[in-house]
Amino acid sequence: MKLNTMTVVACCLLLSGCSNYEWGWYVLDPSTTQGQTNLKFLIDGFSATISVSLLSMFFAMLIGFIIALPALSTNPYLRGVNRLYVEVIRAIPVLVLLLWVYYGLPTLMDISLNHYWAGVIALSIAESAFMAEVFRGGIQAIHRGQHEAAHALGLSYWKTMRLVVFPQALRQILPPLGNQFVYILKMSSLVSVIGLSDLTRRANELVVNEYLPLEIYTFLVLEYLILILAVSQGVRYLEKRYAIPNY
Repeated sequence: MKLNTMTVVACCLLLSGCSNYEWGWYVLDPSTTQGQTNLKFLIDGFSATISVSLLSMFFAMLIGFIIALPALSTNPYLRGVNRLYVEVIRAIPVLVLLLWVYYGLPTLMDISLNHYWAGVIALSIAESAFMAEVFRGGIQAIHRGQHEAAHALGLSYWKTMRLVVFPQALRQILPPLGNQFVYILKMSSLVSVIGLSDLTRRANELVVNEYLPLEIYTFLVLEYLILILAVSQGVRYLEKRYAIPNY
């Protein structure tokens, strides 16, 4: 059974009457000036959340593809470099990496780094290790006969990868790519701890002003839910659009 957004909203409204707690939904009532101001303040956080997530996804895919290539080599040292990077990065919690990039990287490299780019860098690095495994698995899933046929036609290694292997692998890895983008969207909430005014940060600031955490955080849950459901539907459409036909 599919769960649509209106069903989720209706369930939340019904649950609000299932306890003795007096809900203060007036804080987000669009018919009042206060509610309109608060809603606009919360919804404006979408831009930061989406932009950080999209940039992080782009750079993570780029780094992940580069890191995945040594894993395809017959050279054991190159494969070792791949395994070392993947295992080290996957072992570091995202929040720890985020704090290290924001506070440690400027000190180490004597550079100025704002919270936006610190968030993009940290999420990109954290996600790149998972992307490397996604690309490696997708490329290795292509039958060896495809490589041999391309070599028989006189294609170089890079032309074989670009024209034969990678287009097929992209179809294979589309579902895990969508899954990883959803993961980045959720992990982007962590950038609020370094001051980026995303959805979570704005909700925290509004809680401090209004003293109604349950109502505001419930609305925050709905914001992320709507965003991620929209992304999931888009990924499902792409999966069907570019699905490998079964003959």
